[in-house]
Amino acid sequence: MIPKLSDYSRIVGRDNIESIREEAEPLAGRHITHINSTSAGGGVSEILNTMVILQNELGILAGWRLLKGTHTFFTITKRFHNALQGEDIRLSDSSRRIYLEEIERNSIMNHLHSHDLVMVHDPQPLAMIRHYPKKQPWLWRCHIDITHRSQPVWNFLKPFVNRYDGMIVSMKEYRQRGIRIPQFVVPVSIDPLSIKNMHIPRNRCRRLLSQNGIEPDRPLLCQVSRFDKWKNPLGVVRMFELVREKLDCQLVLIGDMATDDPEGPVIYNKLMEKVSGNKDIHVIAKRADLLVNALQRMSDVIIQNSRREGFGMTVTEALYKGTPVVAMNRGGIPLQVRNGRTGFLISSPREGARRCIQLIRDDNLRRRLGKAGKEHVTRNFLITRHLLDYLRIFRSYINGRQA
Repeated sequence: MIPKLSDYSRIVGRDNIESIREEAEPLAGRHITHINSTSAGGGVSEILNTMVILQNELGILAGWRLLKGTHTFFTITKRFHNALQGEDIRLSDSSRRIYLEEIERNSIMNHLHSHDLVMVHDPQPLAMIRHYPKKQPWLWRCHIDITHRSQPVWNFLKPFVNRYDGMIVSMKEYRQRGIRIPQFVVPVSIDPLSIKNMHIPRNRCRRLLSQNGIEPDRPLLCQVSRFDKWKNPLGVVRMFELVREKLDCQLVLIGDMATDDPEGPVIYNKLMEKVSGNKDIHVIAKRADLLVNALQRMSDVIIQNSRREGFGMTVTEALYKGTPVVAMNRGGIPLQVRNGRTGFLISSPREGARRCIQLIRDDNLRRRLGKAGKEHVTRNFLITRHLLDYLRIFRSYINGRQA
């Protein structure tokens, strides 16, 4: 389904939709493009799939460019990602050269001189700005948690960041000292009308689970995440084992492989070795938005065991469906999981297991937290609010009000 702004009015109200239309009027006919590294797998591509369509409906000539690269290039940019999230990484001269050469190659293939604004997402395409004269504003949108960044990698990337006209992060805690450009805080969002989040009847959810070997009448724990060491799926297995000592239940770990993440298959293989022979643990490696939707609705608890988390859209998705979340107290998760109100924040597998058991045993608690979670997401973390935030930033630059 192609999203239309009017379709969201029944969820967020007509006044919000009118505010969006009014904010967008001065941007009609302006040419804006987004650049990121993948069209599928991960939250950035999910946001852009809706965001770019809605911006065009508003009369903005919004485009979406994809960074092209070799396996070696994306191995290097994955190291950027890991370093910005706290891993101690040193870049070789060879890695820097390969990165910069691939960026130059992409800059030759993309002609951005006539655009009114360019928005670059995350570190992979960051250095493209060095190949274009400053004929328009460039914004860098960083979706990851950079509070624990590795200094050597940041020292390499920071000069590129300072060439931009503005930087957008998901939390105020992610703003950086030593950055000479304006920094904006814009939490990310979900599309409530996407296949992953739209309403589906309970009987259809049950069929989808059964078709994938999951028993719909047994207590169910689930983590929805890419197979990434920062999502810590092996830690989820440990948490499940502790729960299983007390209760009969099953676990699902579901995620797909992002094309810009060469580490995904390695983490997946380690996970499969760990759970081999355990019939109560289901590992599903595919993009299956409807199945994810059903799992997030039918699970007794959604787990998010991240060591680092820029925001955590899978948390948002679960809360929007009225399912409580047990999650590590990391990054953007506490913006969504209000401890004891929409779920529980934890600091260890044992604490997580205790909270999962509590929620499975207490139907009233589960319903109360689920209702509060849905209301919290509806007020704060839907695509319409995100769109309005972007429009206001775009206007401030295109109208020339930013220094």
